[in-house]
Amino acid sequence: MKVIIPVAGVGTRLRPHTYTQPKPLIPVAGKPIISFIIDQLVSAGITDFVFVIGHLGEKIKLYLEKRYPNLNKEFIHQENRLGLGHAIWMAKESLREADELFIILGDTIYDTDLSPFLSLENSCVGIKKVDIPSEFGIAEINEKREVIRMVEKPKIPKSNQALVGLYKIKEIDVLLEALDYIVTNDYRTNDEYQLTDALMMMVEKGVIFHSITINNWYDCGKKEVLLETNLMLLNKAGFVSSNIPEYYNTIVIHPVAIGKDCDISNSIIGPHVTIGEHTTINDSVISDSIIGNYAKIEEIVLKKSVIGNDTSIKGFRHSLNIGDNTEIDFSK
Repeated sequence: MKVIIPVAGVGTRLRPHTYTQPKPLIPVAGKPIISFIIDQLVSAGITDFVFVIGHLGEKIKLYLEKRYPNLNKEFIHQENRLGLGHAIWMAKESLREADELFIILGDTIYDTDLSPFLSLENSCVGIKKVDIPSEFGIAEINEKREVIRMVEKPKIPKSNQALVGLYKIKEIDVLLEALDYIVTNDYRTNDEYQLTDALMMMVEKGVIFHSITINNWYDCGKKEVLLETNLMLLNKAGFVSSNIPEYYNTIVIHPVAIGKDCDISNSIIGPHVTIGEHTTINDSVISDSIIGNYAKIEEIVLKKSVIGNDTSIKGFRHSLNIGDNTEIDFSK
């Protein structure tokens, strides 16, 4: 089986972070988003990967080559971001000889067991019930749990089962044929070449897709979802830092993940905080936040914040001489 992971997006909803840091490399619960995806697949025995890179793609490539030196990986550059279908089409020559193809988005963390996808003999897609189906690709399912129709962001949805970005394809030649037709005939939906349209063409040609309901998925494209994902993962076993050093005059409230070589003093850290490597924190209170590598934070209270790499933040102190019957409010 070959896995293709598209990571060419610009992450506009996470700006300003994604001006300099690709979204898949933003950390949650102690490691970059893309590492959660790869580690989950490697633990299932998959070692053959294709990455479609674009915006800040060299940073992703350098990270993956350093972090996963023994992984069989190939990088395809998507110069123009024209949709998920276009990203897969760009890698077509690398996919033709595969016996099975697994497509998974590189900026989304899946809280589910992938083994049903990998073991099923037929092609399949991951689905999850959503409240606003018009914001997603949607699958209509029959009584056999087979997909009878797929539509990208329909104005009038006939189903509330969203396509979550997990696809296993057995009929790779049929998929590439459909993508070729879409791109060469400039067949677009919402101004992009959609994978959903290609999959629907496959259904019309008789390909059977089974649907597999997942527990949950976290599209880490918004600050709120990023922090929610960080909280969810830190609450799970295996993601909390162990053997945390005794930082000077500091209270650590678990769960937290703290990178190596951090200098922390006179602070309260946690709960639900991820801190990168080589970060300095003094005289601060931080909770429910993500702090990047080489950041420097002093004299501040942070809650539900995302702080990038190499960032310096300094708060303010007050020296007060206050008489009786006085009220001061610094919250405004």
